[in-house]
Amino acid sequence: MSASRTKFYLDKQNAKWSGVCAGIADYTGIDVLWIRVAAVLGTLMGSGVLIIAYFLIAWMGTPKPLALYGSNEEAKFWQGVRTNPSASTRDIRSRFRDIDRRLADIELYYTSHNRRLADEIDALR
Repeated sequence: MSASRTKFYLDKQNAKWSGVCAGIADYTGIDVLWIRVAAVLGTLMGSGVLIIAYFLIAWMGTPKPLALYGSNEEAKFWQGVRTNPSASTRDIRSRFRDIDRRLADIELYYTSHNRRLADEIDALR
């Protein structure tokens, strides 16, 4: 797949207007309702900077590809990677270490000089 899963995209599928708030929600993992409420409150309380930023993002942003994520779990995983990449890397490394440890334990069990196990393997042949 050529689309980057760590890039910001406009979410046109869940858009109310141009997909900026839905894209921010998809990127950060925050519920889109809260992003929209913050955008409206920021627009009402602040100057026109938020409106200009909204239109710039809508103009410069690229639409999200239809099949960017295979499942909701994959979407949550990539949101976690975007928000905290070092924790994601640590988590993956610890998972691989755990798999390596388990494989080493299995290998040690099957290659050990356990006479009873050797007899059972010979009986199966």
